[in-house]
Amino acid sequence: MIIVMKRGASARELAAVVGRVEEQGYRVRISHGEEHTTIGVIGDGRPLEREEIERMAGVERASPILQPFKLASREFHPRDTIVVVNGVPIGGRQLVVMAGPCAVENREQLLKAARAVKQAGGHFLRGGAFKPRTSPYSFQGLGEEGLQILAAAREETGLAVVTEVMEPQMVPLVASHADILQIGARNMQNYALLHAVGEAQRPVLLKRGMKSTIEELLMAAEYILSHNNDRVILCERGIRTFEPYTRNTLDISAVPLLKQLSHLPVVVDPSHGTGRRELVEPVSRAAVAAGADGLIIEVHPYPEEALSDGEQSLEPAHFAELMEGLRPVAEAVGRLL
Repeated sequence: MIIVMKRGASARELAAVVGRVEEQGYRVRISHGEEHTTIGVIGDGRPLEREEIERMAGVERASPILQPFKLASREFHPRDTIVVVNGVPIGGRQLVVMAGPCAVENREQLLKAARAVKQAGGHFLRGGAFKPRTSPYSFQGLGEEGLQILAAAREETGLAVVTEVMEPQMVPLVASHADILQIGARNMQNYALLHAVGEAQRPVLLKRGMKSTIEELLMAAEYILSHNNDRVILCERGIRTFEPYTRNTLDISAVPLLKQLSHLPVVVDPSHGTGRRELVEPVSRAAVAAGADGLIIEVHPYPEEALSDGEQSLEPAHFAELMEGLRPVAEAVGRLL
């Protein structure tokens, strides 16, 4: 339920409503708008006496939230959420680009990629220190050494770091090196991990699972939001279908739909969404045209030598061309790059 307080409602009236709701076993989230204060009521589905609440002093109206995801819903939070990281807003007019190699392989490789991303106008450096792979024999990442290399690249370039965390007990370590904690597709419904990153109070990039619905993605976001961590960024990275010509099927329609259903910013991963470097640039333009707030793109100085996802990684020169090609598209939809 959403409780909208009257314009000019007093702090005492607000406290009385919050107290009454909490007496009935619910938790609340308060959002202060320009004209009204809104109370989001969070619980397990038990009925709340709506008429009683509406009779209380200072209450304008009480309305049910129809979606199962409450805190992620636009019904609860009508205005877009903007997640600011290292001074860069994600979710506003600025179109953001996160780029870098799939995996951190060594210091030279990552620093070359980071410099190329910075020079081309990228805003964030992405790179995996811990890599969940389909095969146990594939490169699994450098671990803590990879985190240290990412931190060194941030020190040199000023680019904030996005990297994946795979287990709840690893959250403090990764959070000490990274600016945005990434939840990968394979971990989207790892609920213990979602609780842990929510409690960490750090920005979170939440990737859609390869077989997950949009509602399941938003319910996963709800776990993080339930810890009063509002800095959640949704990522569409393609879902598994019967189509063999691409690695995944990138759901472009998910972008405007997520923007309608939720206030959270949405970025698109055209690298994993297609699995083919020649498709990354046109799909990136399509994502921006569809309303994406940002892109996450794989860039490697030597894609043919990459230990992970080389076939979908761009060379630095190609990435620079992509950035130039995005500018007119961003302009056309009212975005800045």
